[in-house]
Amino acid sequence: MPPSSDMLLWSSLPIPAVLIDHKDRIADLNTAGEGFMNNSAKWLMGQAVWDRISVDAQLDESIARARRMGTPLFVNDVNVGTGIRAPVTCNLSFAPLPGQADWLILLISPRELAGRMTLNHSVKSAAKSAIGMAEMLAHEIKNPLAGIAGAAQLLSMNLRPEDLELTDLIVGETRRIVKLLEQVEQFGNLTSPDLCEVNVHDVLDRARRSALLGFGGHMKIIEDYDPSLPMAWGDPDQLLQVVLNLLKNASEAADPAKGGTIRLHTFFEHSFRLRRADGSGQSLPLQIEIIDDGPGLPQDIKGDVFDPFVSGKENGTGLGLALVSKIISDHDGWISVESEPGCTNFRMSLPRLPRGETPSKETD
Repeated sequence: MPPSSDMLLWSSLPIPAVLIDHKDRIADLNTAGEGFMNNSAKWLMGQAVWDRISVDAQLDESIARARRMGTPLFVNDVNVGTGIRAPVTCNLSFAPLPGQADWLILLISPRELAGRMTLNHSVKSAAKSAIGMAEMLAHEIKNPLAGIAGAAQLLSMNLRPEDLELTDLIVGETRRIVKLLEQVEQFGNLTSPDLCEVNVHDVLDRARRSALLGFGGHMKIIEDYDPSLPMAWGDPDQLLQVVLNLLKNASEAADPAKGGTIRLHTFFEHSFRLRRADGSGQSLPLQIEIIDDGPGLPQDIKGDVFDPFVSGKENGTGLGLALVSKIISDHDGWISVESEPGCTNFRMSLPRLPRGETPSKETD
């Protein structure tokens, strides 16, 4: 254990910190470390650290050298997992503990945290741009398109059957563009969330049942819930729309003949706070992960999937995930994605029900 005079500093460290003894066992970890590991220090203490933390790099020789020489060790850009959460890219810092031979302090700095902060602001900016585009497109394009389609249908009445292919193409393409514009309008006309008390497990269960009866009939959907998760503060209908969209994407990415598996995972991460541009903070402890074993996101767009009109689907509009991002942003939450072949993890973080708040309506 760190000296008692340093306990406050130890607990207040904003990044996960793990104290490793001379036998590579967990001797202690701070509050942020408990959140990262999703387990209490009391339960983890005494366990082999590399049984609880996985790193995709060979560290044995480097750690042994750091212990032998009493010098710090820095390891950048490695994937770190805990067995119960998807691996995240982190920077690791090992430092010897003065007065304790071969003991180390491990600091884990997830690189995704900075990305989450930037994402929350960029999503709002992209949303505003798309809303303005929706108003312009609806006014300037939909009416002329209706005229083009009507003219093509009139022309088709006087054409030979072998020439109808061209007018059918015109009508079909205009209808496709109108459908795209309607989706853009939906994006722009989304109302502010009607915030109330929400049981996220009820939302997930409604989405799961709807998916299995429709587009996800070929999938296996596993529930992996934290039963002690407190109530969220959100709009149940909009959150249902978010989950259904993510389930639909995962289902469409799977092989229709073989199917696939989707895991709905919830847990509590009390150490995470979102810092806004004005310096204020927002606690986002409620975590929802939708994890599938599909082929993963295309490499060329995986960093931009939440931007409007970015899509990895053939004939996709690229508005589904932009709408998801806008809804989560309007909830003062965040969403991120980690994807590689065989594991794509969309993770949402939401605020809990404020203390003393009266629910505005009942949820199913």
